[in-house]
Amino acid sequence: MKLERLLKRKKILVIGDVMLDMYYSGDVKRISPEAPVPVFRKKAERFVLGGAANVASNLIAAGQTVSILTIIGDDEYGQILLDRFLDQGIDTSFVLKTERSTTVKTRFLAGNNQQVMRLDVEDTYDLSAQECRKLLDGIEGHIGRYDLIVFSDYLKGLMTFDFTQGVIERARQYGIKAIIDVKDKNYGKYKGAYLLKPNLTELRALSGLPADNDQEIILASRKILHDCENEYVLTTCGARGMILTGKEREYTVDSVGQEVFDVTGAGDTTIAYLAACMANEIDIQKSVEISNYAAGIQVSKVGTSAVGLHEVSEALSSGKQGVIHKLLSLEEISEFRTRHEDKKLVFTNGCFDILHIGHIRYLEEASRLGDILVIGLNSDGSVKRLKGTGRPINPESDRAELLCALECVDYVAVFEEDTPYELIREIQPDVLVKGGDYKSDEVVGKDIVEARGGELHLIQFVEGKSTTNIINKLKD
Repeated sequence: MKLERLLKRKKILVIGDVMLDMYYSGDVKRISPEAPVPVFRKKAERFVLGGAANVASNLIAAGQTVSILTIIGDDEYGQILLDRFLDQGIDTSFVLKTERSTTVKTRFLAGNNQQVMRLDVEDTYDLSAQECRKLLDGIEGHIGRYDLIVFSDYLKGLMTFDFTQGVIERARQYGIKAIIDVKDKNYGKYKGAYLLKPNLTELRALSGLPADNDQEIILASRKILHDCENEYVLTTCGARGMILTGKEREYTVDSVGQEVFDVTGAGDTTIAYLAACMANEIDIQKSVEISNYAAGIQVSKVGTSAVGLHEVSEALSSGKQGVIHKLLSLEEISEFRTRHEDKKLVFTNGCFDILHIGHIRYLEEASRLGDILVIGLNSDGSVKRLKGTGRPINPESDRAELLCALECVDYVAVFEEDTPYELIREIQPDVLVKGGDYKSDEVVGKDIVEARGGELHLIQFVEGKSTTNIINKLKD
């Protein structure tokens, strides 16, 4: 999947507790003579953005425009955070300096990056009423310019009930979705958000119910959906993957098979890529799958770090889930144009019975004509009526998966009719592509595309390359 083409630059506001993650690298080779404790000899140190700051950093890595609303201390570490934000191009207009200490988490890493100790310096008392009012007044008149708001609650004092509800209410007035990485068991403050993202421990605390298997997780999630008036709960289940629960449906995503070095920051990466996808109006299930791949990359790294868009794109291209999730369901087809209003859609169709070099060159050229290439694939019944009883050679499930595996193809939709006319009417493409052997007035769906100001593009086939020729060769 060409994720770089799907994720356009959107404006996202990150709200939450920021922290500075400090890493001391060194070794432990002896026991202290003063007490029976190991002696850590520091060799190097580095700072990285943590908490909500890591969410913002991952959104930047995903190619988004990011503002951050948070509180920091008026101290050395607060200034380091501000400098890092500015270096990454993160807007700091809504950062409030306070008298509290900036949260710093120092991790001591010995041989093989083994964490031997962590030292936390932080103040976690609640935001004052005056500070709450100042932050809410600060975003008044600006909140409407954002495509999505993502909260990252680490229980460090920023996300009080009044503040969190104040932002959610303002976001709903503008029709802006708010998604929240939750921590607080007092879930009333999350009421009205579009999506909540707990882990299993947080889900149990939020719901007061067990969550030891998929059915229990779904039941606990539905309780939260009812009580908090949310649309979705996305539960991260560690090595088991994720479960997305809506009011009427649920969806399970298996974890991506990566060797786990460090789970630090995996939740931040998950919600950052989920936010980037949702801001781009990508289907919620596909958004979850993409964020799942991003999290899988994160846990394969050591320490907190941002996951680049190219890394996720490569993982999606090489992984099986990255292939299968290109196949559009009937529900996704009906919503497709609405979800991709700002993108130039290219559509072509065919049987693609035996995939060959002519198909590949044709589809690659078609993909260059817009942002998203959608393939309409004739079903087995449709091919049989079109080509005769001996066809197709390959069943539609195989043909669909082969097309989905091509990097130049973004989505595949199977249609049962003799022509793709109804599918074209649903997709509403901007560019309709057919082979050069067609005449303009013979192309099905041309009237639909031209009615919306689109164009027909005819591409010449590679001479001598066709499924029929391959079949005839096999017969000879």
